[in-house]
Amino acid sequence: MIVWSVLVALAGAFCMALGSALQERDAVRAPGRSVAPVGFLVHLARRPRWVLGTVGAGAGVALHLVALSGAPLTIIQPIGVTGLLFAIVLSALFNRRRVRPNQIAAGAAVMVGLTGLLLLFPHSAQTPQMSTGTGLILTGSVLALGCAAYLGAHWLPPTPRVLLLATVGGVALGTTSALARVVAANTAADAAALLTWLTPLCVLIAVFGGLFQQNAYRTGHFAAAYATLLVVDPITGAGIGALLLGEGLPATPVAQLLATAAALLAIGGTVVLALARNRNPEAMQPASAEEPPAAKPDPAAAGTRASTTTTSGESR
Repeated sequence: MIVWSVLVALAGAFCMALGSALQERDAVRAPGRSVAPVGFLVHLARRPRWVLGTVGAGAGVALHLVALSGAPLTIIQPIGVTGLLFAIVLSALFNRRRVRPNQIAAGAAVMVGLTGLLLLFPHSAQTPQMSTGTGLILTGSVLALGCAAYLGAHWLPPTPRVLLLATVGGVALGTTSALARVVAANTAADAAALLTWLTPLCVLIAVFGGLFQQNAYRTGHFAAAYATLLVVDPITGAGIGALLLGEGLPATPVAQLLATAAALLAIGGTVVLALARNRNPEAMQPASAEEPPAAKPDPAAAGTRASTTTTSGESR
């Protein structure tokens, strides 16, 4: 059973990476400013390849949940992190670029660091509880943070911009995971829990996180964006679990030190990916740039040239 769950988890990691790599291509090519507004998602939703990527990512999440039903979290969660290497290779393949050794090394560092974090944080089996007021404050805080980051991102070059956008996206998606965990756990005990205000808050913050995620892909630094999301999402979820859901932090000083070192390793690998000179070439030009319209002939000028030609011919 565990072997089967491991294979399912690997398939899920591949599907998530494939879906994200497909999304990147349309995110980079979409018209608009370097940091696009929410209408950007409406445009992407009309692109068949982006929709296919979304379906692939959703299938990856579903397979990951199936794998968790048959094997412990400590086995399945680290396997899900392997999607980063899948994503790096698939993105390079789709965009006809070479995968550099430093990208693989940095991706491996992110995977090792993130795996350490996932293993060191405690995982409570108790049903989490969150009031509507707490959910509103949490969601409002993330939205305020995101709006400030959205305004500031316009003034940043691509490398720091991808880290900022992907970080906010990861915070939003980590918050989504925490809210979804509360809703799902309570719905299992009482179906009426699905009808609370936490459900629309979960959907709202998920769409908000998706906007930042796609804008991060839009910078052309796909590997850095994907790595940042992989790191920030679980850290945010674990932080919310520890502070608001009573799930706790690493208990011993040694575990806390190891968790800090793992986080620094994952962050360091992410920074290396952001600095790598392997940016999607299609992101080098502003997406809103359009070819200048062909110059229309000026009738007056044409008439002047014709008159000049006729006069010249008569003089000869």
